[in-house]
Amino acid sequence: MYRAVIGLEVHLQLKTRSKLFSACPADYHGADPNTFVDPLTLGLPGTLPTLNREAVDLALMFGLALNCDVTGFTQFHRKNYFYPDSPKNFQLSQYDRPLARNGYLEVGGERVRIKRAHLEDDAGKLLHPAYAPYSLLDLNRAGSPLIEMVTEADLTGGEQARTFLESVQAIAQALGVSDATPEEGKLRCDVNLSVHRPGEPWGTKVEVKNLNSFRSVERAIAYETARQTRVLQAGGKVSQDTLGWDEGGGKTFVMRTKEGEADYRYFPEPDLPPLDITPEWVARVRARMPELPAQKRERYLAAGVREADAQALSHSVALSRFYDAALVGGADPQKLANWLLGDVAGLLAARETTLEASALQPAHLAALVRLIDEGAVSGRVAKDLLPDVLDGHDPQRLVQERGLGVLTDTGAIDAAIDAAMTADPATVAKVRAGNAKALNALFGPVMKATGGQAKPEVVRERLRAKLGL
Repeated sequence: MYRAVIGLEVHLQLKTRSKLFSACPADYHGADPNTFVDPLTLGLPGTLPTLNREAVDLALMFGLALNCDVTGFTQFHRKNYFYPDSPKNFQLSQYDRPLARNGYLEVGGERVRIKRAHLEDDAGKLLHPAYAPYSLLDLNRAGSPLIEMVTEADLTGGEQARTFLESVQAIAQALGVSDATPEEGKLRCDVNLSVHRPGEPWGTKVEVKNLNSFRSVERAIAYETARQTRVLQAGGKVSQDTLGWDEGGGKTFVMRTKEGEADYRYFPEPDLPPLDITPEWVARVRARMPELPAQKRERYLAAGVREADAQALSHSVALSRFYDAALVGGADPQKLANWLLGDVAGLLAARETTLEASALQPAHLAALVRLIDEGAVSGRVAKDLLPDVLDGHDPQRLVQERGLGVLTDTGAIDAAIDAAMTADPATVAKVRAGNAKALNALFGPVMKATGGQAKPEVVRERLRAKLGL
């Protein structure tokens, strides 16, 4: 029985106004190719880098969120290699003095150790038109600030890796250090994986490069674990290669033989001095940090929210911000979560829009939940009102204007019950014969006849009384 040993390298594009080593604007998404470039981005002779202070602060903040040590000296190195999308023919990265080191992240009750997190500049992007005998080069992305985070080989499966990446994404978005959107290339992942029998030395690892979705990470791990296991069971040897992932075919393929550390010829960047990250600097950065997803989750659990709902709320900046604002309205925390994650989410999906783009106000959703709790409206009426509430209308005003308050006239309820019993004598006979569940077949028509305004508990009580239960 072979077991996978997995480490991840995660690249996050930082949310800064300018690139890492120049004043060139960094918000190039949607722009024409090669319009967000400058002499440094193009690697022209005589250009000198100037470090972006905000990028350092954001990286420090991220490192602190991962429980890393961030104090002391850090330094940039030239990592030399030739790729057509890297005009300088080297990358400015960090070698033996990363910005953050020796951290961890708790995932599903298990600790995943963070070996290091460091700053580096991104490369450009190659575009390969279908059937064309050439490739196109877009350098808008070149020079953008990245955090590269490297884990220890503490992961053992695709599902665990996916959960880890979702936690990293939630932290980055909560801090505001990165949009962390894989579909835009702002969160990319490389997987280092080997297999071995428990108790035996680890096997030869391969690296699967540039996975740009959580689904791809999970699928690539499953495939590569199975492939290496087959090779070893057949008596073969796994070669240390750099692999790509074919999403359509659902398999890995060899890109190149894995480079060694010596191939990069690291040496200190002569045009950038080392940085001394002082305790005072760290304290200033820590003071900027908002509440982290794990802290939100604990707060929601303490308020009585179910664990799955607390997790969903805490991992979304938009949801948690809206939910916290709605909690001020005094609604029951779990019932509010039910509406936000259930009915509201469903209606937003049907309209193909988002919570941020809607006109729904936190106070209005809280008021709707309170109306149900107070018995002022039934759940059915509340659901009917939700589309208008989502459009920005006050539910209390809607109830008053439309006369939708709970029906308390027992005479009207009894009349509806009598009509339902007369229309369905077979069900009445079943109930009186001892089939109590058949009562539900009468409950629906009564609620429909009262426009959903009758209080469900009163309807059930009157039904049981009239049927002699």
